[in-house]
Amino acid sequence: MSNTSDDILSRLQQSAQKGASASEQNAHDGSPFTQTRPIPPLAKWNPEHCGEMDLTIRANGEWWHEGGRMTRQKMVDLFSSVLWTEEVDGQTQYFLKTPVEKIGIQVEDAPLIAVEAEEIEYQGKLYLELKTENGDYVVASEDHPIVMREYEGEMRPYVLVRGGLWALIHRNTFFHLVGMGELTTTKETTLLELKSGEASFVLEQKG
Repeated sequence: MSNTSDDILSRLQQSAQKGASASEQNAHDGSPFTQTRPIPPLAKWNPEHCGEMDLTIRANGEWWHEGGRMTRQKMVDLFSSVLWTEEVDGQTQYFLKTPVEKIGIQVEDAPLIAVEAEEIEYQGKLYLELKTENGDYVVASEDHPIVMREYEGEMRPYVLVRGGLWALIHRNTFFHLVGMGELTTTKETTLLELKSGEASFVLEQKG
């Protein structure tokens, strides 16, 4: 089996396409009001770790392969559907996973980017629904929290999408979320409270 980077990408693409055609729908807490996209049953696949490849998801969400940016959005969307993460020796590691192989990749910050947010009503309650640039939809909840954490000295907002994969909430999207929440400002800190159904998230920005 050839193991050049291009050959690995080709095999991953073929396996991801097969997996997507027979995928399970990605249900968000069983709620019927969310949109979904096909996500293969990655948890059921147990392939061997077949090494690493020169593919990096940068902190701004761009995918780079062997020093060049991947510009075919459909291919990036496909590969993002087989993203997999594991804790190895206390470190978060990322892979592209198919039924036959698991290839390690590099992720600078979060592997996904949330680019849209809206309030949706379901059974008389308002929920926050976010969409990633790859087409994942997620409703904020206790299982899919919105949090603030530090990256290179900057506090940034994130939402947990699926399978341990976090999405950085894009700056413009976060500004939109701010308009849906309640701000409390003091000399030392700014607190943003966001509510989604029964869940509540308090995000703190100091200074």
